[in-house]
Amino acid sequence: MKPDHLDLDGFLPYQLNVLAARLSRGLADIYQRRFGITIPEWRVMAHLARATAISVKDIHARVDMDKPKITRATQRLEQAGFVSKKVHDQDRRLVTLALTAKGRALYAEIEPLALAYEREVLASLPAAVEAALREGVMRLNGDRDA
Repeated sequence: MKPDHLDLDGFLPYQLNVLAARLSRGLADIYQRRFGITIPEWRVMAHLARATAISVKDIHARVDMDKPKITRATQRLEQAGFVSKKVHDQDRRLVTLALTAKGRALYAEIEPLALAYEREVLASLPAAVEAALREGVMRLNGDRDA
């Protein structure tokens, strides 16, 4: 039976938000301490690692961060030499970002730590529960092929 009042302890949007924030902070503790990378910087790097070049607009469309936060993260990554920025000649508002060799090397160090963290987090779940969780999250995020 569904409750007729809002109980945060059972309210799925709230619980998912709390879980996502906790998981994100847990992973951030690993890469912030070791590499000095912030959560927005990591998210930008992770998205750039999936493509040869991508725009801030494309990153904004894929992550739950506002454009100014993404812009600040990319500026810090560019200053540190992890990201290169190309401004298009025809339209100076269009900016393409890419990981530099230094950025790819840093990502290559962080990626296995992130995957190990994910394995650790999921280790307490039976395989069927993990599969159902992944499918449910994908469906809730709009991936109807899940």
